[in-house]
Amino acid sequence: MPELPEVEVVRRGLAQWVTGREIAAAEVLHPRAIRRHAPGADEFTARLKGRTVLSAERRGKYLWLPMSGAEEALLAHLGMSGQLLVVEPDSPPEKHLRVRLRFEDGGPDLRFVDQRTFGHVMLTGLAEGVPEPIAHIAPDPFEPVFDDAEFARRLRARRTEIKRALLDQSLISGVGNIYADEALWIARLHWARQTQTLTRPKVAELLAGVRAVMSSALEQGGTSFDSLYVNVNGESGYFERSLEAYGRRDLPCSRCGTAIRREPFMNRSSYFCPRCQRRPR
Repeated sequence: MPELPEVEVVRRGLAQWVTGREIAAAEVLHPRAIRRHAPGADEFTARLKGRTVLSAERRGKYLWLPMSGAEEALLAHLGMSGQLLVVEPDSPPEKHLRVRLRFEDGGPDLRFVDQRTFGHVMLTGLAEGVPEPIAHIAPDPFEPVFDDAEFARRLRARRTEIKRALLDQSLISGVGNIYADEALWIARLHWARQTQTLTRPKVAELLAGVRAVMSSALEQGGTSFDSLYVNVNGESGYFERSLEAYGRRDLPCSRCGTAIRREPFMNRSSYFCPRCQRRPR
């Protein structure tokens, strides 16, 4: 599933290509894509017509486009395979095109394409600038409102495995399986280390690792393991070439040469160096 860097790459593209443009028409081609918009497709398209996109925003893995008029936004979650693409209006429809926005200026469409239909878009109200359905989600580590000291306090109070805490969107948003493994490798922490055993300096080191690995991924366009993870122009990222732990089972750790191990974790996998990231006793 796309993580914070992949979603931020898309947000930057949307900010460039759709901000300030007036929507001429919206079209829903698959009802599942707007399943969380309770009033349905007709109301969804009618409410979007004539609205101007004011900006492109993000929290964690969610994107939203604030609209002119009422305090509302078009909220999107990409799910496993969702793509928001900027495409010339005369381009043929993509095989898995779900929602299409056309603009008054006759320029490129904005299209929501989703092969597996796990993603969704919806119109929703805003609460202090954040879409109401995601108001409970914690800030991500790049937001100005993210409080490092408060994060450390809440993390140490969780009394759970450190990786499980990193994936908890009510504690910190935007961190997924790939970047959790990478940040833990940087901080030399085993994924099963209990949060209550972490010192404040160690939490600070971990946060620095989270920010470092995500910043590096942003510079390289995110992590793409297949053609589904793309920016608004359909271009895949290539940060997978720089991964230190995730997906590197049996390959040598770049720090010490020990073979990277894989262990099952929450129906997924955790990758770590058994020498650099000692298992807790």
